[in-house]
Amino acid sequence: MGKTRNTRQRNAILKSIRDAEGPLSVGEIHVRSRTEIPGLGIATVYRAVKALREEGEVVLVELPGEEPRYEPVGRGHHHHFRCLSCDQTFDLAGCPVGIPRGTTLPGGFTVEEHKLTLYGRCSDCA
Repeated sequence: MGKTRNTRQRNAILKSIRDAEGPLSVGEIHVRSRTEIPGLGIATVYRAVKALREEGEVVLVELPGEEPRYEPVGRGHHHHFRCLSCDQTFDLAGCPVGIPRGTTLPGGFTVEEHKLTLYGRCSDCA
């Protein structure tokens, strides 16, 4: 019976991550997953997220000065928007930068990758 419960918990956690509009912290995953599994503990969420990363289901998103966040694999190259009012992080469609890999910048810097986080107010908070 323990395995069924673990699978149910894991599925609820993965669904929370997949349904989000952007990457979530473990605390946010915990809150969202508890709507489906009311007794879910934070330690279970940490273990499940670690397992989901190891299995290649979710990826780590690091935002400067923020706790680690997680999103499902397969979203392709994209960037994030962090609302300064509600503290939510959203995925941005497409890439507003348009600097391809291999571009040489002034000073001889060769671009291999880029990550961009924009900060401001989301549509609900604006």
